[in-house]
Amino acid sequence: MLTLRDVPGLPDPDIRPPVVAESGDPFAALRVVHLLAQVPRGQPVRVRDIVDALNARWLDWSFDRRVVLDAIVQLQANWMTDYRTVEGIRIGSEAQGETVWIEDSSRVDPWFVLQARALAEACKGRLREFARDEGGIP
Repeated sequence: MLTLRDVPGLPDPDIRPPVVAESGDPFAALRVVHLLAQVPRGQPVRVRDIVDALNARWLDWSFDRRVVLDAIVQLQANWMTDYRTVEGIRIGSEAQGETVWIEDSSRVDPWFVLQARALAEACKGRLREFARDEGGIP
């Protein structure tokens, strides 16, 4: 086992590089779903405002409109699969740009929690694969 010395004044190396969010990436989708779970219900919310909120919340990430819309479309498809209705999550277009409208009912919050948990598990799976493939796990 390697014994390390304490070096006074050594800066913390836990500085993370920026991440550009990509469509289909569970890490990006988890952040989008987490934020969408908290937006107001029963009213249109501008996608531009969601993108701005994500970029403000996750300073080491860069989200663009396309990635956020892709995550919303995937959520909409998941909703349609689970509930056999298109009324739960609607994507629209208004003068100010694209909007998302999420149903205001008691079934929405638990459903978002399940979606976020599934994405969190997908993230953990990717991390396990990375650790295994890169030799981090003996």
